[in-house]
Amino acid sequence: TEHPFGHLIDTLRSEQYEERRYFNPQKLSDVRYENLPFCMRVLLESAIRKCDGFYIKTDDVSSILDWQMQQNQAEVAFSPARVLLQDFTGIPAMVDLAAMRDALAKQGVDPNLVNPRCHTDLIVDHSLQIDYSKWPETMIRNQEMELIRNKERLQFFKWCSKAFKNINVVPPDINTVHQVNLEYLCQVVQEGEGFIYPDSVVGTDSHTTMINGLGILGWGVGGIESEAVMLGQPVSLTLPQVVGCKLVGTINPLATSIDIVLGITKHLRQAGIGGKFVEFFGPGVQQLSAPDRTTIANMCPEYNATVSFFPVDDITLQHFKHTICSEEKLVVLEDYLKAIKLFKSYGDQSEDPQYSEMNLSSIVPHVSGPKRPQDRVAVTCMKEDFINCLNEKVGFKGFHVSKEKQATQVPFLHEGAEYNLAHGSVVIAAVISCTNNCNPSVMLAAGLLAKKAVEAGLTVKPYIRTSLVPGSGTVTHYLNTTGVLPYLRKLGFEVVGYGCATCVGNTAPLPESVVDAIKQGDLVACGVLSGNRHLEGRLCDCVRANYLASPPLVVAYAIAGTVSINLETEPLGVNSEGKDVYLRDIWPSKEEVNHTEENIVIASMFKELRSRMEVRDYNKSAESALFPWDPKSTYIRCPAFFSKLSKEVCAPQSIEGAYPLLFLGDKVTTDHISPAGSIARVSAAARYLQSKRLTPREFNSYGARRGNDAVMTRGTFASIKLQNRLIGKTGPKTLHIPSGQTLDVFEAAERYQRDGVPLIILAGKEYGSGSSRDWAAKGPYLMGVRAVIAESFEKIHRNHLVGMGIAPLQFLPGQNADSLELCGKERFTINIPQELMPRQHTGKSFSVMALFENDMDVAFFRHGGILKYVARSLLL
Repeated sequence: TEHPFGHLIDTLRSEQYEERRYFNPQKLSDVRYENLPFCMRVLLESAIRKCDGFYIKTDDVSSILDWQMQQNQAEVAFSPARVLLQDFTGIPAMVDLAAMRDALAKQGVDPNLVNPRCHTDLIVDHSLQIDYSKWPETMIRNQEMELIRNKERLQFFKWCSKAFKNINVVPPDINTVHQVNLEYLCQVVQEGEGFIYPDSVVGTDSHTTMINGLGILGWGVGGIESEAVMLGQPVSLTLPQVVGCKLVGTINPLATSIDIVLGITKHLRQAGIGGKFVEFFGPGVQQLSAPDRTTIANMCPEYNATVSFFPVDDITLQHFKHTICSEEKLVVLEDYLKAIKLFKSYGDQSEDPQYSEMNLSSIVPHVSGPKRPQDRVAVTCMKEDFINCLNEKVGFKGFHVSKEKQATQVPFLHEGAEYNLAHGSVVIAAVISCTNNCNPSVMLAAGLLAKKAVEAGLTVKPYIRTSLVPGSGTVTHYLNTTGVLPYLRKLGFEVVGYGCATCVGNTAPLPESVVDAIKQGDLVACGVLSGNRHLEGRLCDCVRANYLASPPLVVAYAIAGTVSINLETEPLGVNSEGKDVYLRDIWPSKEEVNHTEENIVIASMFKELRSRMEVRDYNKSAESALFPWDPKSTYIRCPAFFSKLSKEVCAPQSIEGAYPLLFLGDKVTTDHISPAGSIARVSAAARYLQSKRLTPREFNSYGARRGNDAVMTRGTFASIKLQNRLIGKTGPKTLHIPSGQTLDVFEAAERYQRDGVPLIILAGKEYGSGSSRDWAAKGPYLMGVRAVIAESFEKIHRNHLVGMGIAPLQFLPGQNADSLELCGKERFTINIPQELMPRQHTGKSFSVMALFENDMDVAFFRHGGILKYVARSLLL
């Protein structure tokens, strides 16, 4: 059939390259196009090109074109160019597709029909654990352990790369997912199906937003949503409001990209841009390099924006000369973007949108912590703020340590020498160059600071768990080439491997003497890392205070050995001559860093990455269209999502006589719901693995076992930080209401399911915030949870709940569990599809709002989730 917008097809012509066809929105001859923010122009082009009258309709095009009037109102569909998976979230997605093949085969349908229809890249980067540090050949030893520990998972990924079409699997120890995306996968302009078009991506990680710094529209979605996109379903979204952020002023020479990003994060949080798109403009943008922009775009989740978009300009083009582009492609890219008005001149103020202005001159060095990334602390105020945290009652900024115990020091022996630990002592220091710190300038600054520190005679105490986790081989390359890597090693910062480690709780255990000293003194020990996640207890159970800092500040605090220090007025240490050495004595100047960066960060670094990518042997034909499930496997198991799949769609059933499995408060994160770190030895998951004759050393992590529903269901709500009002204390326990027994959450859910009792969850504000995790919805679903009633939800997690057929229900404004005098022991009835009204046996009733945002949400819920919806579409 004729394309509804075929009249917009145009041809790009030049003597420098072959002709290319494209859809040209300018041929609409509609003045509203030039008034659209650049990110909305990307949405419009996609809607025009993919318009088929079914998934994407002409109304979607009209709504986007009428963005000024339709923002926050119209629902539109968006088909991204590709999907990005990392292995923690990618393995359950691929296990689900393998299980879907089995389900279709049982129904007599060709299993080969199940393939990603949207190009998908899966990067195996989250399986690295730090078993060794400060050893010769540290990286090789850790990589060997990674391959041994994750053999079953890697074999499954290899089968996926061979069995499924349209998927590219990047094996471990190449790069982190975000670095591969930035350095290799991003194209800015894609070619396919006879057309060129803007690159765009959705990924199973909230920090997919980094890619917007290069003018490529992308954001994080749930693992369940990503599976739907992989299978040809568009992303459904409410046409967003776009807020411009105008950058003016001159950057302080002492401010790193981390200071800039944290300053902008605070500014945008105060501006209240939750759920909106942000587009940067103004003369200040021209001072930001491409890596600076990706660093800023990375922090979207922390200021609650969906996207922070930097349109392509001359600086972006200059960056692509060193990374992804041949000369021909660079010319095509520039001509095409200019032809459809997606190329930006930041000096031109004629297209300034509604904006929130940010003066770059106001930014000073900060760290974030001790528990949340939004709690910024000026470095000059760090000592005072930490003491205040000791005094404050337990909360986001408090530990409630009595004044008489604040001076506690605990002596201990380590490797034959005596040391002392106190409140504020640093025991973990991790230099990580992914996401926020992919910027070469901050890593080079850390290396140059290490060089000057070693030359000044400074050292790092040997009991501190130091590590250097480059986001890619590119980082190691330029640290080596500049000659700073040996100095980092002398301070204990050995390259331990490539992948996500410290941020996801994969730090090696601290020395026993250190742990004993912390416990003996009940000390608030500290971790300092240049990552993006540092929730309490995430790095290590016994490390309560964790700070995000720029890489050079991580090195500085490691040398100081404490965060309870004023780096401006107190020395880091003394040199061999007994002379005090201050931070200012070894801090590299901005000019020194820029000079080194300009002379080292060249195209050869990216050529090295390409050579590593091209030697892979993953993508060949598989022996079987169906995965040979091993019943003995503790890593890969066929999940039960399709056990009752039928061609017919059953009408939604009312939820009758449900008990609350949990009664939770505010800010319950996906870390609380679905832990990603180590598996506790006393947990339900541990007991399951022990029943399979595994020792605690073989448990691995929850993240590594996301392909096993038996482990992940038992790990649901297994966080030691879970605060459940049904039992009144912290821990992974709940009350089995009929019997009055306190049980593990999984054991209580198992007993309810055995008795045929449906479950709900009561919660407060921002339920499901934090990292995007599909098991935070899959786990409750397999536990028998039918609905979550909360004051508010994090958007991605709300989408996950809908995608699994769990109803997200919101208290009406001004109401919550306390105002309604709920104790959590009532039984609830929810009538579906009539007006949603939980009714307790006491006779009390109240109304809630069902957070189904569009018709597609309703369709997913009626089918019992996205997976069954897609599977049924293949059965018909």
